[in-house]
Amino acid sequence: MERKNLVVDVVALAAYAAVANPALTGVGVHEWISLGLVVLFFAHCAMHVDWVIDTVTGAARRPSPARVGNLVLDVTTLVVFVVVIVSGLLVSGSVLLAFGLYADGYYFWDPLHAIAAKVLLALLLVHLVVHWKWLYRFFRKRGKDEGVRVARRMEDAHGD
Repeated sequence: MERKNLVVDVVALAAYAAVANPALTGVGVHEWISLGLVVLFFAHCAMHVDWVIDTVTGAARRPSPARVGNLVLDVTTLVVFVVVIVSGLLVSGSVLLAFGLYADGYYFWDPLHAIAAKVLLALLLVHLVVHWKWLYRFFRKRGKDEGVRVARRMEDAHGD
């Protein structure tokens, strides 16, 4: 399951990197890739639902600064992500028009979208730093597993 988690997370991070700077992709592509990113985000959440349950129940039973801090970080990230999604949809020039919709309040939603997007970037960077141990363990384990596979192949090739 860890490999699936990593694949979803890396694809989501790559999509976010493309979406984070609409000057690179153009606003229309930015909006449509963002919708795909929302799907990836919900896949990420679904893959980690057991962790969420364990964290919430663990923080309630035995609160520790690390557990509570991680929970606060994740909830804050979720709230800011929702603000980015909603404000982005409400200033959309491509997605809303494709559905024949229009939203008033551009001068409120556009600055909110810009600020929330910057806050989201900062929160995602903190999220990566907080979870660096998981990434380190994953790649260290993968490296050891690959080393064992190479050694077995060498043994098989030499008839040992």
